Amino acid sequence: MSPVTSALVILLAPLASATVIALFLRRQGALASWISVAAAAVLCVLSLQLVFNGTDVNASREWLRFGDFAISLGFKIDALARLMLFVVAFVGFLIHVFSLGYMHDDEARARFFGGLSIFMFSMLGIVVADSLFMIFIFWELVGFSSYMLIGHYLDKQSAADAAKKAFIVNRVGDFGFLLGIVWTYWMFGTTNLTELATLAPTVGTISAALPLLLFCGAMGKSAQMPLHVWLPDAMEGPTPVSALIHAATMVAAGIYMLCRIQVLMVPDALTAIAWIGTITAVYAALCAITQRDIKKVLAYSTLSQLGYMVAAFGLGSLAVSHGAGGHEVVIAAGVGAAMFHLVTHAFFKALLFLGSGSVIHGCHHEQDIFAMGGLAKKMPVTFITFTLGVLAIIGFPGLAGFFSKDAILYLAMENNTAIFAALTFTAILTSFYMIRMWKIVFFGEARSDHAKHAHESGLTMTLPLVLLAALSVAGGYSGVFGRIAGSVAELIPVAHGSAHTTILAVSVAVMVIGAGVAWLLYPAAKTDALEAKAGGLFRGLGALKESFDTAYNYYVAKIQQRFALFVNFLEQVVLAGLIIRGLAGLVGLFGYGARALHVGSLHAYVYWFLLGTVLLWAFATGIF
Repeated sequence: MSPVTSALVILLAPLASATVIALFLRRQGALASWISVAAAAVLCVLSLQLVFNGTDVNASREWLRFGDFAISLGFKIDALARLMLFVVAFVGFLIHVFSLGYMHDDEARARFFGGLSIFMFSMLGIVVADSLFMIFIFWELVGFSSYMLIGHYLDKQSAADAAKKAFIVNRVGDFGFLLGIVWTYWMFGTTNLTELATLAPTVGTISAALPLLLFCGAMGKSAQMPLHVWLPDAMEGPTPVSALIHAATMVAAGIYMLCRIQVLMVPDALTAIAWIGTITAVYAALCAITQRDIKKVLAYSTLSQLGYMVAAFGLGSLAVSHGAGGHEVVIAAGVGAAMFHLVTHAFFKALLFLGSGSVIHGCHHEQDIFAMGGLAKKMPVTFITFTLGVLAIIGFPGLAGFFSKDAILYLAMENNTAIFAALTFTAILTSFYMIRMWKIVFFGEARSDHAKHAHESGLTMTLPLVLLAALSVAGGYSGVFGRIAGSVAELIPVAHGSAHTTILAVSVAVMVIGAGVAWLLYPAAKTDALEAKAGGLFRGLGALKESFDTAYNYYVAKIQQRFALFVNFLEQVVLAGLIIRGLAGLVGLFGYGARALHVGSLHAYVYWFLLGTVLLWAFATGIF
């Protein structure tokens, strides 16, 4: 099978699965689930073949043409795409397998697995796309499929509201993204990624507004402030959806897109992007401290880690190296750091989300961490794998998160002291809220009947946990990551000498401080000790979390809704009333008048004929 054929099968396999399920298997959940998993397995195997063979694919075909304007669809699979392809295909397959057990008793699992397949098709389209127009097409399909998956539980109003919120907020970012794409085409005459990489260095100055408009798309998909409000609410979807959307795929699409268009970046845009990522990282970490829902803790953790990645991309100083054939190519150190953390985060965050799903399933769908406790003995496999995920995210030395977070902190230390301080503080908060959650869930006594009767999950749910735990340990090592990432691994900033010692000391210190405070502050874990001992701080953090929703709700109710009512008034009175009905009445009036002239008398018609003849003669001779 040729590389182009492999790429085509990878893209179309989940689409075929979704089509078959939608047309023929809507009431056959078991068969639908296995077809979806089989499609995920096929694309996973073919993706791994492309990844480890190091095969580049460049092929396109014209799709639409309007005069001189043409849209082509094609594949661009290089080292960056192969890295993302590995993450989406492999982690996505494990989430499919996990879903076999988690969704076993769901009456609508055929619809669920059909949604998973269409989501995989959409996400893979973004990964292999060779132009911004093609990326945008699949970008919108990802928004549609995530809307379906988040709102899977149709009978829950909160799920419907969360799906609608995600859809609307992402459309705001996508509008800016579309404007950026149009501007790119107007400026360069193309949106092909390969052609942009060639043309961008030759056009002179690029306005910072162009990359910032394109960044709007990433703000929506990767939930950066102020478009972050949809992601915590999206936890209303099934837990495998949370793992798929908030760990490895949809939220990572924004980071991947930024790395794809790094040739269009300018210093002012990079600075703004770095600060938006930093602010998002700190804000989300503060919000995570007060959460009681195990999935909400992980959701805000995802927001914070995405902020890390965006900050890393913005911090990437441009450097020049020599590529193949002696040609000079411009690379961004931020691309290496951001993609490195994207990959390791996909491993340990997918592990944590699926681990939380195992806990929820074992505790009969209980999600309040203060209603759990004592699960370490009842769910040993989940406990061990979840612990490795927690250690990875807090940067325990030797685990994947340790290496990728160190790369970002080193980049920040070298480029911006204020951002370095903010990200270091975020790392302390990350260690605090993750150890807080881990201790409350797995240690102490069971604090509810659900926790007392908890049980370990089945093989289809624990096997993906074990594999993801292995990647959370080994995925950060240069040999393993380099084998997956190829030339992208060469972009990762590496500290040497005293800088390495400083970063290592800082990483260990922030981990120990955050974890130590959490361990000491929650000795019994029966109540929220922070709320009991520092009520003002706790309420302040809670208000911080609600502030954006409050502001958006005020805007919708007081401004947008009133403007909509005003526009509706104009439509009803001016457009539909005066213009449409008014003109219709005027025409009707003339119609009535003309109809009155048809009296059925030949004499009357002769008079009208003569009058018309006279008027025509007068007009022809110039009297009028």
